[in-house]
Amino acid sequence: MGLRDTIFGRTKQVAPKLDNLFALPSAALTLETELDLVPSGQAGLCFKSGSGESTITTDDDIVQLLNFDEATSKVSITTDDLGFKWLVVTDPDLDGLVTRIHSANTSMVEHGLGPRLLCAVFGFVPKTPPGEGSVRLVYLLKQGTFYPFAPTGPSQRDNELELRVRSFIGDDLPMEKDLSRWMALWNLPVS
Repeated sequence: MGLRDTIFGRTKQVAPKLDNLFALPSAALTLETELDLVPSGQAGLCFKSGSGESTITTDDDIVQLLNFDEATSKVSITTDDLGFKWLVVTDPDLDGLVTRIHSANTSMVEHGLGPRLLCAVFGFVPKTPPGEGSVRLVYLLKQGTFYPFAPTGPSQRDNELELRVRSFIGDDLPMEKDLSRWMALWNLPVS
């Protein structure tokens, strides 16, 4: 970024920090032993739709770019009620989900879609229902940090459960320290 960019208020895009995703499988063991939470088998990658420098514009283009093996995982793209796109991957193996979400991030960055990427979400559900509730671990791509989100209804969340999750996995994962970034993600396509 040069002087001209500074004068005109242009900022350089922050590249997604992806390597912290690989710490999730070890944190999942802690979630299972401490809170009886297991992976739901779903993960999602949220990104802004729209045009840009890339020639990849349609959902089919994105699925083709990722070239996932349909025999081992199911992939779909959906749009939420706020207009954000979600790449949803279904795979019973958490390591597989992490690898596919990392691969999708990397491929999209390589094809000029990096500035559109927002977050990745991994679902966790009670091993013994009803348990204490479901939790989504949200990975903020630009910060490289996680935070728990525990929805209990259409516009309600369990803040106490979220704080307990943070206290148990804070040593396993880089947790977002700024609680104002712990945004509520209602109507997630990831269970």
